[in-house]
Amino acid sequence: MGHRIAIIGAGAVGCYAGAHMARAGEDVTFVDMWPEHVEKMRRDGLRVTHLKDVPEFTVPVTAIHLTELQAVARKPFDIAFICVKSYDTAWATMMIRQYLAPGGFVVSLQNCMNEEAIAEIVGWGRTLGAIASSITVELGEPGHVRRASGKGGAAHTVYRVGEVHGRITERAEEVGRLTGLSDSTTVTSNLWGERWSKLVANGMGNGLSASTGLVMKDILTNDALRAFGARLGSEAIRVGQALGYALEEIYHLDPEIIARAGEGDAAARATYDAHRLAEAAKPGGGAHRPSMGQDMVKGRRTEIEFINGFIAEKAKPLGIATPANTALTEIVLRLERGEISPDPRHILELRLN
Repeated sequence: MGHRIAIIGAGAVGCYAGAHMARAGEDVTFVDMWPEHVEKMRRDGLRVTHLKDVPEFTVPVTAIHLTELQAVARKPFDIAFICVKSYDTAWATMMIRQYLAPGGFVVSLQNCMNEEAIAEIVGWGRTLGAIASSITVELGEPGHVRRASGKGGAAHTVYRVGEVHGRITERAEEVGRLTGLSDSTTVTSNLWGERWSKLVANGMGNGLSASTGLVMKDILTNDALRAFGARLGSEAIRVGQALGYALEEIYHLDPEIIARAGEGDAAARATYDAHRLAEAAKPGGGAHRPSMGQDMVKGRRTEIEFINGFIAEKAKPLGIATPANTALTEIVLRLERGEISPDPRHILELRLN
C-alpha cells in the first residue's frame, strides 16, 4: 500500500482496472486526452457496469488532462500503467518518464508487444508487462466503462503479470495484487509466451470485427469467417513457435489444435469448431465488439499494424508465409483510409481457407 499510481490513457482497460484500484483505496490518478471523459470522471466519478452477475458501482476518482500533468512533479508516481493504443506507446512513455519516482516503473497494460518500445525510453529494468485476456470491456461514453460479461474468476484468468526477464519479483507480485482487485490474476514467469498467445487471440478476432463490421458472435457462427479466424491463428502460432515462445492456451484451446485446424486438419478443425461455437452459444457469448471493431465504429485508427501486421513482419525473416494476416492488414488499412466500408465480403471473397 502507499504507492502513487498513474493510469496513462484512461480507456476501457485502464478505467476498468483503475476503478477497482480506486475503489479499494489505492492512490490512483487517471491521465487522459479526452476532455469530456476527464471532466465526467471529475464531476460524477467512474461508473462500471457488467453484462451479468456483478452489481454496478460508481467510484470517485482523481482524473487530470494531459496538459495538467506537470502539476504532479512534486509527487511523482511509483507505478505507471501505460494503457494507450500501441501507436501512442512511445510518446506516452516519454511523457510519464519525467514524473516517475526514483524507484518507479512502467507497466504495459495493453494489447500487442510494447515492452521493447517502453524499455527504449525508461530502460528494461523499469519495464513490466501485464496482459488482460478476454476482458471484453468498452468505454462507450465519458465516465462509463462496460464489461460485456461477468468476471472471469476461477473459470478464466484475466490478468497475467510478468517481468521481462521471467523472474517472480516483489514488484511483479504487487502489480498482480493491484490488477487482482478487478479480476483473477497470475504472476507469470512466461511473459513473452503469454504476450504472443494474447497476440494470436487478438489477431484472430480484432481485425475480423473491424473488416466485417460484425460482433464476435456473428463471426463465430459464420463457417467461413470462423475458418478464416483459425487460418489467422495458425499462421501466428507457427511464427511464435519459430521465434521460440512457449505458447499458452488460446481461447482455452491448445495452440496446436488451432494451428492444425487452420492448416486443414479435419479432426483439429472439428474440435476447434465445436469449442468456438460453444463459446458463441453461451448467454451473452460473443455479443461484444473487439477493440478494433470499436475503433472502426468510432472512426479511429486501429492497432492492425501492431497485431496482424506485426505477425506478418516477424514472419518474413523466418521464411514463414502469412497470407491471411497480410491480407487482413491490407484490408483494415484500406478501411482506415476510407477507401472501403466494413463488409463480410472483404474476407469471404479472399478464398484463403
